[in-house]
Order: sequence, then C-alpha cells, then structure tokens
Amino acid sequence: MKLKKGDNVVVLSGNDKGKTGEILEVMPKTQKVIVKGVNIRKKHVKPRKAGEEGGIIPSEFPIHSCKVNVVCPKCQKATKIGYTTEKNEKVRVCKKCGAKLK
Repeated sequence: MKLKKGDNVVVLSGNDKGKTGEILEVMPKTQKVIVKGVNIRKKHVKPRKAGEEGGIIPSEFPIHSCKVNVVCPKCQKATKIGYTTEKNEKVRVCKKCGAKLK
C-alpha cells in the first residue's frame, strides 16, 4: 500500500464522497484505512469496569484504500502516488505536479 499514517486524503466514493481527513490507521492485510471524521458509525458499548460509562459512541470505521486518494500539499488536488529514487532512497511524489510527499 502506498498510503501511510498521517497522510491527508479525500474520499472518492461512497456516502462520505468529497470529505477530507487524516489517516489514523492503516491495515495492509485487509487493504483498509481509518480516516478521521469519515465513515462514522454508532457503536453500542457496555460498561466493563466499575465507574466506566456505557452507551452509544460514534467512532470511525475502516474504508477500503481504493476509495481514497492523497491530497498533494503543493497543488491541493487528489492525486495518485508515484516513486522516485534520490540518493539511494525511495521517495513518494505527486503524479500531477511532481512534489515530494512526506
């Protein structure tokens, strides 16, 4: 997967189409990512310890990685990620403008 934790992404399809957010977690085995503020569902939680509160808690659920694209920090557009080598290091670059991604 070319996506990393901390990347700013835009959702391309689904109920949250057009929303942007930061990747909180990447799951390479299932090809899914959790994006902050996207795909929010309500989870019913039962109190497990004394003093802990239960209830209905909204939380982010995973979405498939093919439904998101990285937002380039230079051109501010949703773009695919390419790779180049600089000083024997692999560097991620924007395919639209060629800017380096962190």
